Amino acid sequence: MMRYKFGMEEIVTKLSILRDEFAHLHDANPIENISSRLKNPDSMLEKMGRKGCEPTFDSITEKITDIAGVRVTCSFVSDVYHVFELLTSQSDVNVVDIRDYITSPKPNGYRSLHALIEVPVFMSNGEVPVLVEVQMRTIAMDFWASLEHKIHYKYREDVPQSLLDGLKQAADTATELDVTMERLHTEVKTAGALPLELQQGSDVVPDEAFVERLRNLDS
Repeated sequence: MMRYKFGMEEIVTKLSILRDEFAHLHDANPIENISSRLKNPDSMLEKMGRKGCEPTFDSITEKITDIAGVRVTCSFVSDVYHVFELLTSQSDVNVVDIRDYITSPKPNGYRSLHALIEVPVFMSNGEVPVLVEVQMRTIAMDFWASLEHKIHYKYREDVPQSLLDGLKQAADTATELDVTMERLHTEVKTAGALPLELQQGSDVVPDEAFVERLRNLDS
């Protein structure tokens, strides 16, 4: 577990360096938040049982790939891919697997970019390659995933269909929000300044159907 802890901290350090650089040297920072977690022993044992994993380090390393996890939250979808490129282009980072659930969402609406990354950890007896699962998503995707996790935890996977339908609708709304925010962000960047009507605070009314869907999420 110490190896995975060090590997996780290595990824967090790389991302923190990027975040701090953008905060001090660039106009915008693509990284909103960085968090990490290490699987606890109970979760490890439960997953070993489900996967028929031998209680050896080699078997665990081969069959359980999410022992160490890092999550990166970004403002916009374009930021997700930009941060991914910056991280994975580093010489000591090896991308083992990529699952792009942004381009191809899961049937329930889940969206995120998952990457299984291998980094070297230098122990007293030599270099050890460690796998770390990195999840990158927007704020809207993270909000949805947090709610979905809480619902499944409460109902122990036996979630009423009405809630599943509501979650799917919320996922569609979050996707629409990401698209709208990305478009507005691009317009502001390319224009060099806010549109005149926004500067003057005139009545700019968003699409009523979209607003109604956001209201429904809160009810």
